[in-house]
Amino acid sequence: MHAQPADTPKGGGILRQPMSVWATAFAAVVAFMGIGLVDPILPAIAKNLDASPSQVSLLFTSYFLITAVAMLITGWVSSRIGGKRTLLIGLALVVLFAGLAGTSDGVGQLVGFRAGWGLGNALFVATALAVIVGAATGGAESAIILYEAALGLGISLGPLVGAVLGDMNWRYPFFGTAILMAVGFLLITTLLKAGPRPAEKTRLSAPIRALGHGGLATTAFTALFYNYAFFTILAFTPFILGMDAYGIGFVFFGWGVLVALSSVFAAPVLQRRYGTVRVMHAALVLLVLFQLGLAVFGHQGIIVCTILSGIPIGMNNTAFTEAAMEVSDNPRPVASAGYNFVRWLGGALAPFFATKMAEHVNDGLPYYVGAASCAVAIVILVARRRHLAPLERVDIDHAFEDAPLPAQT
Repeated sequence: MHAQPADTPKGGGILRQPMSVWATAFAAVVAFMGIGLVDPILPAIAKNLDASPSQVSLLFTSYFLITAVAMLITGWVSSRIGGKRTLLIGLALVVLFAGLAGTSDGVGQLVGFRAGWGLGNALFVATALAVIVGAATGGAESAIILYEAALGLGISLGPLVGAVLGDMNWRYPFFGTAILMAVGFLLITTLLKAGPRPAEKTRLSAPIRALGHGGLATTAFTALFYNYAFFTILAFTPFILGMDAYGIGFVFFGWGVLVALSSVFAAPVLQRRYGTVRVMHAALVLLVLFQLGLAVFGHQGIIVCTILSGIPIGMNNTAFTEAAMEVSDNPRPVASAGYNFVRWLGGALAPFFATKMAEHVNDGLPYYVGAASCAVAIVILVARRRHLAPLERVDIDHAFEDAPLPAQT
């Protein structure tokens, strides 16, 4: 477990944070908006660029594949040039490639620019978590909840922004992201102080070596299968909703709101009461049920199951992130890099495989595979539960922190 730094203010509450934390969190919201931003405009992109759903799904695959691989170098970079410079380089790359994506004349160009966007996103997202954890008041748990709140808010707003701008022109959401990220760049430039560089430089092999820890490897590979199911819903469902940009945007806005609420409010309470591993199990079972609902129900059922799937996804986002940070003795940036490298591979594989299965078999098969993927995740958790014992100690510590003081006699 990681001890709270001695200079971290206590009792400040999750909302009482330095301006540098809020600046980083704002940029994180915009960064996560980029994930769901393209959801409402996927059919429009396919139509305007004369591409098939599986070709358009490569927007997600290239983005997350590069994001996953780039996670391996984030610690190496930030330990040499510092967290602030790494954040700014990541933001600058997102501004550049999001703007270029809006100028694309073909799906190949768009996929390539999304890959560059993924590189910038990796540098920013991995470093942002470490910066927020290091600068936030209230300890690591509050910082992680704040980070997950940014994720949930970004994921919920992304489809809405994509719908509003995409209804005017499918290129506008990309330009809008570039502008918002430029604002984030300016905020971090002015509000975030450049902290001291780490005393020890991170080796390139550190994230892979970190995965040699049984607990972190278990968490990461469970998250890989969970993320496969997660991104089957996010990247494939827009093609079968049969709705315009606004319709798709509002469906995924509702989904994103539930992701945010369950991340920030439900998950922490349930983790303290039942433990992190039990929350993972429960959320994965719920996600299996919603995946099966997506496979068998009609149009209205698909809308309901898509929106409600945000509940287990939000719970798992918080549970898995906290587990990755706490289960091993690796430095948090290193653990985060190794964990994210593995889990984002699920986000890279799911969109392309799901659309290909639908093109060659039927629209229900991707969701059956997503449900099976969640089942595999549950099996991994059960088979390797002894490696997650450190999480039980963390949960016990939290329970003692929240316990009422004995009555004075």
